Amino acid sequence: GANIDRIQIVKGWLDANGATQERVIDIACADRAILDGACDGEVGDTVDVAGATYTNDIGQAALGGYWEDPDFDPSRRAFYYARVIEIPTPRWTAYDARFFGIEMPEGTPMTVTDRAYTSPIWYTPG
Repeated sequence: GANIDRIQIVKGWLDANGATQERVIDIACADRAILDGACDGEVGDTVDVAGATYTNDIGQAALGGYWEDPDFDPSRRAFYYARVIEIPTPRWTAYDARFFGIEMPEGTPMTVTDRAYTSPIWYTPG
């Protein structure tokens, strides 16, 4: 499979007015630093659209991290889940274009960045 680009934590909570808020925090980034909760730059792209191939020359085969919520408020409901972002790979449109020898219409997405999601953790006060 494709290498991993980054691991993110998604935090959702209810603010003082009862409105839902959400924040995405990068907790691990392949081949680059984290600055203010975000990866410093993009991982890159090795996709050869015409050949419908890619290489794992970027990203990491395994990636791990640790994160603690600096804004945790035990009096507020919240949820947390992790998502893992892979490096770009050919989209089905690139495979079809190569297999059938056709040209896709201009603007057709030819790459995809797949994601995996964990089950959420729901926090309820009290």
